[in-house]
Amino acid sequence: MNVPADAQAFLAPAKLNLMLHIVGRREDGYHLLETVFRFIGLYDTVHVRVRDDGEIVLHTLIDGVAPEQDLSVRAAVALKTHTGSVLGADLWVEKNIPMGGGLGGGSSDAATVLLALNQLWQTGLSRQELMDLGVRLGADVPVFIFGRNAFASGIGEILSEVVLKNQWYVVIKPNVHVQTAKIFNHERLTRDSKPSIMRILESTQQHRNDMQQVVLEEYAEVKEALDVLKQYGDALMTGSGACVFLPMPNESAAKKVYTAVASHFEAYCVVGLDKHPLAEID
Repeated sequence: MNVPADAQAFLAPAKLNLMLHIVGRREDGYHLLETVFRFIGLYDTVHVRVRDDGEIVLHTLIDGVAPEQDLSVRAAVALKTHTGSVLGADLWVEKNIPMGGGLGGGSSDAATVLLALNQLWQTGLSRQELMDLGVRLGADVPVFIFGRNAFASGIGEILSEVVLKNQWYVVIKPNVHVQTAKIFNHERLTRDSKPSIMRILESTQQHRNDMQQVVLEEYAEVKEALDVLKQYGDALMTGSGACVFLPMPNESAAKKVYTAVASHFEAYCVVGLDKHPLAEID
């Protein structure tokens, strides 16, 4: 990927859902969730260069995705439309977060575009205004703008900061793409978990993912990966899958498990972050 020297680089981290409960469903079909988002040290990098002609140009196209449908482009267009900025942007997205794994890569890229262009275009929106803009792009976008590990409710946009203990994670990406819509519409999906409060973090038995059982029934590859990680501890699926993860107390312990599984799976050994890399950006 050839990125010009005058483009600025901004990190876009992945996330894990340390738990995910489905507590209801709105009349419009959106599911009401409770989840804990944790940022992890696995990053895409978004390179941005301001243009004077008002055009938004994505230079790193994804096969099968039209540029105008790419979340990063949609984020830039949304900010431009909302603020009336006359400026444009060249965008290059350097992907390291696996796609279709429940790690939030596309949403994170979109959030980073909003944060970066809000600064570079000097459009002056507050974080809350950017979050309100971001939720129109996707339910996971606001937390990446929020910039802190968070307990989320609603469709994922009602956020409260949480302080999480230092941990490392071993993440496995099974060689399968889970169809999120299929899982959300599945007849056996749990949709009536009891709403909780933030003390859920103190109760390990609450650390479950209501989508996990349905995904395991439908996708043998996810079950295989989870079964392997469960040999080493209390593993869980993140989001709607396909990635599964295992919390570990330190880097050394995480690396031992990573070494054991990496020869058979696409795997990552990553640290849990205290906050988003752009948490302090103006």
